[in-house]
Amino acid sequence: MFLLSEVALELSSVKKKIGKKEIIKGLDLSINKGEVYGFIGPNGAGKTTTIRMIVGLMKLTSGDVKILGKSIQTEYKSAARNIGAIVENPELYPFLTGWKNLKHYARMYDGISNERIKEVVSLVGLDRAIHDKVGKYSLGMRQRLGIAQAILHKPAVLILDEPTNGLDPAGIREIRDYIRDLAKKENVAVMISSHLLSEIELMCDRIGIIQQGQLIKESSVHVDDSEALKLKVLIDVQESERTETLLKGRGYIVKTEAGKLMLELERQEIPVIVKQLVDEGIEIYGITPVKVTLEEQFLELTGGNVIG
Repeated sequence: MFLLSEVALELSSVKKKIGKKEIIKGLDLSINKGEVYGFIGPNGAGKTTTIRMIVGLMKLTSGDVKILGKSIQTEYKSAARNIGAIVENPELYPFLTGWKNLKHYARMYDGISNERIKEVVSLVGLDRAIHDKVGKYSLGMRQRLGIAQAILHKPAVLILDEPTNGLDPAGIREIRDYIRDLAKKENVAVMISSHLLSEIELMCDRIGIIQQGQLIKESSVHVDDSEALKLKVLIDVQESERTETLLKGRGYIVKTEAGKLMLELERQEIPVIVKQLVDEGIEIYGITPVKVTLEEQFLELTGGNVIG
C-alpha cells in the first residue's frame, strides 16, 4: 500500500479556461512513487490539456500542480527538474547513434555521467543497439530510447502520452514490460495516457477516467472481485426460463447470455439466491463470477463516447 509521504505528483483544484470555455473543471488527483497510473477519457475530455499543464507547456487558470511538493506555479525550475515526458513520439536525431542521442540530451542537465547513461540503456534493454544509428531502429526501439532519454536525469514523475502508438503486438508487450519494470526499479511515478484500454488494464496500478474536464472515476485496476460491492454472475441452471421468472419476481434484473442467466448482485446475496433456487427444486450446475473489463466500465461511465 502506498503512503501519503510517497506522493510524487499532485493536482489540486486545477482549472483551465480558454476564452469563456472551461476546459478543466477543478481536477484533483495524485500519483505515488513506483505507481503506474492510467489517464483515460473520450476525445476532447481534457487529457492533453492536463498533461500540457503538468509539464509547464500551458498555464493553469487556477489551482496547482506539485511535483514532490514543489509547485509548477511558484517553483517551476525545481518542479520541472523532476519531470520526464514523451508526447506520442520521442524527438530523436536519426543520423546519430542511440548513445550520441543520449549524450546530447544529457548536456541539458548537470551530473549525468556515462555510468548513468549505461545504467539507463541497460534498463530499457538497448545494450546491443545503443551504438547503431537511430535511423535503423524499429519503432519499438525508438520508443525505448525515448524512455531512456526521459529518465536520464532520474525524474520523480514520467509522463507518457500514447507510449505504444504504432507498435505491433510484440512491441506493445515489450514497452508494457519495460514501463512496469521501470516504475519498480527507478521508483518513478508513471502517468500514461492511452486509448488502448486493454493495455492500460495490464500495465497500470490505478486508472482515472476524465470526461468534460472532470475526473469521473478513479479506481484500482487489480482490485479483487471479492472486494467489489456489486458482482456480475452467470448462473447455469436446468430450467432457465422458470429461474428467470423467479428472479425477476424478486426484483433482479436478469439477462440471458449463451444459454445462462446473467445478473448483478451483492456478494452476500449469492448464497441466498442459491438457497431460494434449491428450495424451488431448480437444479444448479454452476455460478460463475464475471470480471467487468475496463472497457465495459469506461463505456458505461462515459455513455459509449469515443476514447482518444
